[in-house]
Amino acid sequence: MVESRRPLVVANWKMNKTVGESINFVREFTSSLSQPGSAVEVVLAPPFTALAKVSEALVDTSVGVAAQNCFWETAGAYTGEVSVSMLQELNCQYVLVGHSERRQFFGDTDQTVNRRALAALQGGIRPIVCIGESLAERDAGRTFEVVSRQLAGSLAGLTREFVNDIVIAYEPVWAIGTGRNATADQALQAHAFIRERLTEQFGHPAAHRIRIQYGGSVKPDNAAELLSQPDVDGALVGGASLKVNDFLAIVQHALP
Repeated sequence: MVESRRPLVVANWKMNKTVGESINFVREFTSSLSQPGSAVEVVLAPPFTALAKVSEALVDTSVGVAAQNCFWETAGAYTGEVSVSMLQELNCQYVLVGHSERRQFFGDTDQTVNRRALAALQGGIRPIVCIGESLAERDAGRTFEVVSRQLAGSLAGLTREFVNDIVIAYEPVWAIGTGRNATADQALQAHAFIRERLTEQFGHPAAHRIRIQYGGSVKPDNAAELLSQPDVDGALVGGASLKVNDFLAIVQHALP
């Protein structure tokens, strides 16, 4: 990992935790967290119902907040969607876009992910752009093809002025919520490939400032090996982020 890339560890709670449960987690987590300072950036992504309270609870801490999705329009008749301006009001620093569950269950495509990412950037919120292949695609030897297509589509029209504000999360779909995770070698190969594609699009200096997270059944017992790989600049953590001690352990493994 180059010096300019600080590891980013994000807790994606998905559709879990009530407001009360979220605040209890924040209190326990922040009181137990030995302040990582500038070494590791830690972010919590609660469900929309808890965003306001979690954001308030994280004031004066080193922990940031992310939303799990956003829409590209600023306002209008879009029942169930949340705009970037609404997230700005809650002091969100990041927003997930294109998570595989959004692509699988809610019809997100590379084109709509792109619109969400660009809207977030224009609103001053950093998108964490999620990409990754299914098990069938990996077994067919199409991992790089799929990742390349998703990356190109999701980042279409992105100008260099915004390059420093994007994060890529490589999440092999077959490893999400299955208990299976990519081996360190598989993660290394995928992240190196992504870095090559980013270099082709944005040039070497810019591409090497972009952080690439790994996501997919990251747990305390595999985090150290995964996070020690070159080009793995942190983790997008799902199930293991729901328990304070598990998430604390993963954050510790991200320390350089």
